[in-house]
Amino acid sequence: MYKLIQHKFAEYLNLWNDFRSKVKYSYDGKIGSFAFDSYWWWVRKSVIDDSKSQGQPLFMNYMDVAPTGTANGRTVVLLHGKNFCGATWESTIQVLTKAGYHVIAPDQIGFCASSKPKGYQFSLSQLAANTEALLKALGVDKVTVIGHSMGGMLAARFALNYPDRVEKLVMVNPIGLEDWQAKGVPYAPIDQLYQGELKTTAESIKAYQLKFYYDGQWKPEYERWVDMAAGLYSGPGRDIVAYNQAQTSEMIFTQPVVHEFGRITVPTVLMIGQNDKTAPGANRAPEALAKTLGNYPELGKAAARAIPNSTLIEFDDLGHSPQVEAPVRFHTELLKAL
Repeated sequence: MYKLIQHKFAEYLNLWNDFRSKVKYSYDGKIGSFAFDSYWWWVRKSVIDDSKSQGQPLFMNYMDVAPTGTANGRTVVLLHGKNFCGATWESTIQVLTKAGYHVIAPDQIGFCASSKPKGYQFSLSQLAANTEALLKALGVDKVTVIGHSMGGMLAARFALNYPDRVEKLVMVNPIGLEDWQAKGVPYAPIDQLYQGELKTTAESIKAYQLKFYYDGQWKPEYERWVDMAAGLYSGPGRDIVAYNQAQTSEMIFTQPVVHEFGRITVPTVLMIGQNDKTAPGANRAPEALAKTLGNYPELGKAAARAIPNSTLIEFDDLGHSPQVEAPVRFHTELLKAL
């Protein structure tokens, strides 16, 4: 599997540049040319108790990064989106650890460097339970949960299921601020979604992100994350990658959290790029309906009204991934919100 480095980032910070120039993490080849070198913090592997993972022994890879600044005693968990990995939080991890936070950034089961199980029922509650099991294994109690995209949905579910574990909830352009099925978007079976996932290429990922994430404005620094996502589909294990992704898409579509926003009891921050147009299933909706979906300026405000004790931060000129598009501005607002 992976070459696992067991030392903490803070202890080896001064050696990093030399180390990175000499070492490339190896992948087992099952998903081809996955850009694992992007995981430039110490990657570890946690065994999830098979009694809690549908009878399967699974590995959940994660980054556990100690503060590089004066420790403040707080832990942040970063939850990635469907088209992302834990490593996509790279700049956020740097900023948070410098500010004194302990950071944990897992790859969810079915994603990136974690297990790709067969016969596994994907649900937001299961992914939340897996994340909670990881925190328990690490001996971590209270956390601030920050989720982006699908990770925002997952973060909301985590806060609903484990409110005593959460100090603060931050959702960054979460999907699931609307119930697409209730609005009339046709359901797509997993088999249909799977056939679509099998067609995924770097070009299709870039085209999708350009249209829905970045409002038609592409920057060279986005390429590495496209390469990472595309690498998942490039090896002999692409079938199970595609199937897990199809299961995840079905999960997102059929398990809305928006109707439960009123039950969120923890302090919540919504960070919304106003140019985001993400709306899963819009491609199979009638044209008139599709035009009404993914209206993040309205969805963000509606979510803020629905969630008690919430704060809304809007980025007028940014899209689905403000932490990638404008990292300095985003992280300035994030640190103030925390």
